[in-house]
Amino acid sequence: MLDNLTERFARVAKTLRGEARLTESNIQDTLREVRMALLEADVALPIVKDFIAAVREKALGQDVITSLTPGQALIGVVQKELTRLMGSANAPLDIATTPPAVILLAGLQGSGKTTSAAKLARILRQDKRKKVLLVSCDVYRPAAIDQLRTLAGQVEVEFFDSSSDQAPRAIAEAAIDWARKHYCDVVVIDTAGRLAIDEAMMREISELHSVTRPIETLFVVDAMQGQDAINTAKAFAAALKLTGIILTKLDGDARGGAALSVCSATGAPIKFVGMGEKLDALEAFHPDRMASRILGMGDMLTLIEEAHRQVDVEQARKLTTKVKSGKGFDLYDFKAQISQMRKMGGMQAMIDKLPSELARMAQGSHADEGMIRKVEGIIDSMTPLERTKPEILKASRKRRVAAGAGVSVQEVNRVLAQFEQAQKMMKMVSRGNLQKMLRGFKGAFPGLR
Repeated sequence: MLDNLTERFARVAKTLRGEARLTESNIQDTLREVRMALLEADVALPIVKDFIAAVREKALGQDVITSLTPGQALIGVVQKELTRLMGSANAPLDIATTPPAVILLAGLQGSGKTTSAAKLARILRQDKRKKVLLVSCDVYRPAAIDQLRTLAGQVEVEFFDSSSDQAPRAIAEAAIDWARKHYCDVVVIDTAGRLAIDEAMMREISELHSVTRPIETLFVVDAMQGQDAINTAKAFAAALKLTGIILTKLDGDARGGAALSVCSATGAPIKFVGMGEKLDALEAFHPDRMASRILGMGDMLTLIEEAHRQVDVEQARKLTTKVKSGKGFDLYDFKAQISQMRKMGGMQAMIDKLPSELARMAQGSHADEGMIRKVEGIIDSMTPLERTKPEILKASRKRRVAAGAGVSVQEVNRVLAQFEQAQKMMKMVSRGNLQKMLRGFKGAFPGLR
């Protein structure tokens, strides 16, 4: 989503190449480019003006270290101001209260509240080890209650049954009472949305807020809304005491303005960002890491954290030992690596968090989930000996594998070629050659997104 913004900032740094130092003249020209980059990203004009003024003031007083170019010095200032604009630091959920802690979700219809409620419940259950109760107070949208009931089952948390003929206030009060009696730690309440802000909606959400007395009131906003997100956020902030924001659909085609504006518009920190439809696609928001990604510096910390959460450490250790011992990387390992990367969101999700220069080197082919299953099917159609010694796969064996997997021989050859590239890459890993390994990404795995 932030690719266009990243490209613009890369051009900004290039304009200062060859300059000896930062001056009022070259800063003025460069900040004009920064201003256009932010406006194109749909950041609200008042916020852009304040941002540019702050960068100008800091940059003119900036002592350029001899090891830095003026472009690098200015990007350093821009990074600090971007971080400040988005909230300065990560703001974790505050659920330190007498149970049950109530979390109230508010926002327009279609912003992703119901899915975000389930994603949040999953994080609280898995990462925080909390007993969570999901509640739907949306009595207007058809099947909203059924949708949340289904999602609660998928993330394995409690669900409080309600019906569309009940009043939202009555549902909320009964749910909190039930949670107290059944020793639930957290109650996550999904509220009704509208297509646009109206008086009835604000009156209802304000009443729910006063009745439930939530420790966290999270505003859920769609990143695709652009500047409309700021107006909506201001309206909700005026009606409720917002403690945080969940920014959804950050993996979409929006231009990024909401991520840079909504925090400033409401005074509430962005606590989570939705990076996809899957129930594990909700990430804690770190302003400094997002600023680094916008400026093409990548987000290696998040990538490392995801690896710690998702990767089977024991399996990875065994594979490393195996490769270093010279036993080689076989098709069993190739299939296992595909499975590990899928858990981390796929190859493209990993590449998106690399610094821009490395990401360009690592860009490979793209394929859908069907292609990945096809690769796994081809490997599963091989005998144990063929998986450990793929060099024995000659014409007759390839025809048998292709028939077993329901694909052509050409597709079997393609998978074997990808395996060979991955095999070379693993040898580079064992020798510690990172740059060559990244070049080896291209085509090594079948475009995991």
